[in-house]
Amino acid sequence: MSQQNNLKQGENTDSPTGEAFPRTSLLFLTYKPRSTMEVTKTAQLPLQLHGQLITPQSPEYATARQVFNGMINKHPALIAWCATVDDVVTMVNYAREQHLPLAVRGGGHNAAGSGVCDDGVVIDLSGMKRIDVDAQKQTVRVEGGCLLRELDAKTHEYGLTVPTGINGTTGVGGLTLGGGLGYLTRQCGLTIDNLLEATVVLADGRVVNASATEHEDLFWAIRGGGGNFGVVTSFLFRAHPIGTVVAGPMLYELADAKAIMQWYRTYISDAPDTINGWFAFLTVPPGPPFPEHLHLKKMCAIVWCYSGPAEDADTVFGPIRAMKTPALDLVGPMPVPVMQGLFDALYPPGLHAYWKADFVRELSDEAIDIHLRHAAQLPTMLSTMHLYPINGAAARVDNQATAWNYRDATWSMVIVGFDADPANDTLITNWTRHYWQELHPHGAGGAYVNFMMDEGEDRVRATYGTNYDRLATIKTKYDPANLFRVNQNIRPR
Repeated sequence: MSQQNNLKQGENTDSPTGEAFPRTSLLFLTYKPRSTMEVTKTAQLPLQLHGQLITPQSPEYATARQVFNGMINKHPALIAWCATVDDVVTMVNYAREQHLPLAVRGGGHNAAGSGVCDDGVVIDLSGMKRIDVDAQKQTVRVEGGCLLRELDAKTHEYGLTVPTGINGTTGVGGLTLGGGLGYLTRQCGLTIDNLLEATVVLADGRVVNASATEHEDLFWAIRGGGGNFGVVTSFLFRAHPIGTVVAGPMLYELADAKAIMQWYRTYISDAPDTINGWFAFLTVPPGPPFPEHLHLKKMCAIVWCYSGPAEDADTVFGPIRAMKTPALDLVGPMPVPVMQGLFDALYPPGLHAYWKADFVRELSDEAIDIHLRHAAQLPTMLSTMHLYPINGAAARVDNQATAWNYRDATWSMVIVGFDADPANDTLITNWTRHYWQELHPHGAGGAYVNFMMDEGEDRVRATYGTNYDRLATIKTKYDPANLFRVNQNIRPR
């Protein structure tokens, strides 16, 4: 099956470097893998693409192979900047026929770097950015190369919002396939709870629609099962009439962190759906909007998002402020796109990052004490720990309704060592691992797949729990040879 991508003038025609896509016509490419294994054959690639092919000899290669996490350093044999669904089909067929590893890149934000691979093919969707909003139906169709900031900017024109993540630089595709956790999770559910259908290129090259009425098993699996089942070239989302929120961080002294966490664990468990707040340990950046006396100080914070009636905001935040006066209170009304980009400048692409994560049901006093010990030793200015609530609306979906298996957890926790200097890789990795190892016995078992590094099959099984066997069955049906394995992999039976 073939689909043509109907482009509006000025849309979807640019490569990630900003250059217009030259049509690649019957281009024959010969390459040899970087592997030290003996290579006895080379592969030739005759293609006709609407997009552009990048090889290790291309001037764009060094930039094109980079992903958000600068700690990932992989060298693919080919990168295809796809412009149409047909381009994606061509590259899927090629990778399958040549028995090559295949990675799919939407925004490239994945912690483990699953948007790139060594000695294989990368399908880069970042040239596919069409967004169509149906304001009357309150739905949005989004191509797989869009970033959250692009989606937010478009839907905001109509006073609508799709519940997504917390960074505007994140790709819509990877975030959604992993579940989709962010500012509006308590209010509107996970991103997958707002997914109505998806267009998927399967391992055999077929293009199918997955929804509640078509390929229902595939639709179930892609809602949390990651990129295991195909290349999703477009998503249809339900949008919500949310345009402006009352949001922002409240910062507290680290000496008050235990009392804040004890209060927070009770408050967020019983809070109305209209308010969300994620907890963080952080080092205050040395610049505006932070006052000079707080610069480089280790503190804790709750980053709030209230989406109810604006006239009720003071009533909602009054008891929060009365509980403990923040050392810095930056909560105020703001458009959703502004909220989504609050921390983008702090975390630009290319930082080195090491991630560890867990789902958490209860935040005990013992766990809080472990948090405090490691928070006092944040190794670099950008290293952090976050607790994202996944209760409220997200918890009222059954564990078996989608592939996501931890609806009964209260938080998704992530610990990340961040730094711009590769010389600090060992420092941030060790801090993150030791922190996580002490806390893991207090967790629920698995973790949010978008927060995981390459941690092996046991961690993947723990993450999907009782849903794993069903996922493996669906994987066997749609990808029996495990072509889509550069991910948190679910092996076919």
